[in-house]
Amino acid sequence: MASETRTRMVEGAARLLAVRGLQGTSFSEVLELTGAPRGSVYHHFPDGKDQLIAAAIDLAGTRALNAVDEWAGRTPEQVTAAFLDLWRSVLVRSELRAGCAVLAVTVATDSPDLLGAAANVFRAWRTKLAALFEAGGLPNAPSFAATLVAASEGAVVLSRAEQSMEPFELVAAELMERASAARPGGTAR
Repeated sequence: MASETRTRMVEGAARLLAVRGLQGTSFSEVLELTGAPRGSVYHHFPDGKDQLIAAAIDLAGTRALNAVDEWAGRTPEQVTAAFLDLWRSVLVRSELRAGCAVLAVTVATDSPDLLGAAANVFRAWRTKLAALFEAGGLPNAPSFAATLVAASEGAVVLSRAEQSMEPFELVAAELMERASAARPGGTAR
């Protein structure tokens, strides 16, 4: 039961980060969203808010990595499309209100520990994607993996700000074209 409450609080914090950002993710808001008792805060997160936020970052990162793990054996184009579909789904399901919890923390914190946690997540995504791209024969796989993560994160931000899928779809089309053109024998569409 106690671990279920902690899990619920971490999941709630990750959802709040994605929609409201770091400043909009307080213990009170997490408790309200999850229905967890107030005593849970000090029991599960004795080191304070940063401990909860670090756990939420880790959860968001792990969920994305689990999805990426399922793409082993796919072509670079298929991996690119699947990664973009993850973010497209976030935008569509949330009606352009949610983005990346990890990015939300990165741009709002000055905590070296939280920045380090975010860096670890982004590095893990880039490393995993680069390995898939390399296995699929894509030259400069690490560079394209970094471009995919950075461009898709930026596209999510633009779409949320403009309240339109257009920026995301423009970036997605460019990334798909690059994935196709970058592979041996590939041609731009």
